Amino acid sequence: MELIRPDFNNSILNISASLEKLLGKESEYATLDYLDKKLLQNRKNVVFLILDGCGINPININLREDAFLRRHILGIVTSVFPSTTTNATTTYRTAMPPIKHGWFGWSVYFEGLGRAVDIYMNKDSYTGEEIDKNFVNSTLPTKSFYADTRSEYEINKVVPTYFKDEVEKNHYTFNGLEEMFSQIKSVCDKEGKQFVYAYCPEPDSTMHEYGVSSNKAKAMIEYLDSKVEWLAKECKDTLFIISADHGQVDIDGYVEMYKDQHLLSLMEWPFFLEPRAIGFKIKKGKEEEFEKYFASTYGDDFILFKTQKLLEENYFGGRGEYEKMLGDYIGVCYTNKQAIFKEDSHRFKGHHTSLTDEMEVPVIVIESLE
Repeated sequence: MELIRPDFNNSILNISASLEKLLGKESEYATLDYLDKKLLQNRKNVVFLILDGCGINPININLREDAFLRRHILGIVTSVFPSTTTNATTTYRTAMPPIKHGWFGWSVYFEGLGRAVDIYMNKDSYTGEEIDKNFVNSTLPTKSFYADTRSEYEINKVVPTYFKDEVEKNHYTFNGLEEMFSQIKSVCDKEGKQFVYAYCPEPDSTMHEYGVSSNKAKAMIEYLDSKVEWLAKECKDTLFIISADHGQVDIDGYVEMYKDQHLLSLMEWPFFLEPRAIGFKIKKGKEEEFEKYFASTYGDDFILFKTQKLLEENYFGGRGEYEKMLGDYIGVCYTNKQAIFKEDSHRFKGHHTSLTDEMEVPVIVIESLE
């Protein structure tokens, strides 16, 4: 399978750069011309909605060609790498590439702590021990692109209740999807020009549990399709920009690396990053042995890259202070497998994080159906 590398002139980063431009801020990154033209229409409301996991692969599998969302796809862009929510949504929110924010994956290794941390949960990735709740945010500080804007638009955020960052006066939370769509409509009904940044955790959660090609995933994506069409009919003078942080693929097998004692003996740190984009820190002097062993043992499913090579080839959007957090090597899965890091790791039926079909996401642009 041909790998799809991130293209920082045609990626989710460039969607945020276009939205920055709308809000009166200059970005050092390229914008998307076709999106800029739509944003020049001076609509009362602009809604940016991220549908987690709803990349091109799940859309093509689960929606008819004449479905509402598919009819409004204006372009296709790449996600970032690893193609995972922690990394991609931080790129969306900050309008910065991964190398500038450092939120590379679910599990990131912090040399100063000597441990890998699940950065959304503030817990040790292996023991489950809670880390100082301020550690991650103080070590990897971020700022939203829509903060301190010079724009006529009032900024609003619509996110699940478990989002705790940047709680502001226009910070709306929801417990269910019906409430999310209702809140977006309520914000659009407010007087004055409104900009909405909204995050929906579906269809990612459903696809993880049941698979991309499952009936459950199909029902969820069709539901999202119908609710977006409802919003477009209900919200007057509104431009909707809809995309995803990444896609997903169906998982057809599991690689239990945690059982490989020889592999573990070569590693200085435990596995980190993601189960389809595995970070490795190798003991000094064991690099050549590791490369040969990994290729012979796992080469049917994984390609091993030196991290420095990926950095030099711009897989993370440049070079920067956080690159040491990526380790020495990254094992990239090119089949539909998932690595298992520990005995109690969840075995997902749908997953992402690699450089295969999960890398492509849509740029969906919808104008009010008045």
